Amino acid sequence: MKKIIFVWGGWDGHQPKETTEIFANIMEKEGYEVEIYNTLDIFLDEKKLNSTNLIVLCWTMGKMTSEQTKGLLKAVSSGVGLAGWHGGMGDSFRENTEYQFMVGGQWVAHPGGIVEYEINIIKKDDPIVKGLSDFKLRSEQYYMHVDPSNDVIATTTFKNTEYPWINGTVMPAVWKRMYGKGKVFYASFGHQASDFDIFEAREIVKRGIIWAIGDL
Repeated sequence: MKKIIFVWGGWDGHQPKETTEIFANIMEKEGYEVEIYNTLDIFLDEKKLNSTNLIVLCWTMGKMTSEQTKGLLKAVSSGVGLAGWHGGMGDSFRENTEYQFMVGGQWVAHPGGIVEYEINIIKKDDPIVKGLSDFKLRSEQYYMHVDPSNDVIATTTFKNTEYPWINGTVMPAVWKRMYGKGKVFYASFGHQASDFDIFEAREIVKRGIIWAIGDL
């Protein structure tokens, strides 16, 4: 049985515990062994990481020590998958460029705060989104600095924002990539647990997790 480690913490506004529990429960029902941690010190436990197939990270902001960073990067580069959503992976450890290089992006703004916006699927045959349709949600729309090497699966377009110079900007919203031997998946939605009441949002992250563990 493949094992998934969920690691949650950081800023409470993103409901890290609640959103983590949503996908921990889903993945248990899918037949995976799940462990949940509320500490970054898990990244110091090389033996634990070596026995893990996937890390799901939900930790907004905060700081990782250099040793914690080394442990996480080493695990993923050696083949442990990594998956996450919104600020729990795309706005973590803001000063840690090594971490951001692995993830493939970093949050820089959410114009307008909570707004209605659309996620547009652009790689319709990708197994993470196959059979799903574009969808709308009312949440934070992430403007990000992104790695051009990302394999972008879905995007979002900024419209009628308080910053007119970004109107019409098409921003990656769901991507996958490699970091060494490890598969990395990220979705920019998921500000709070209620985002995942939307079937497409929940299903994309579920499939992304399964892809990152190597089963899709």
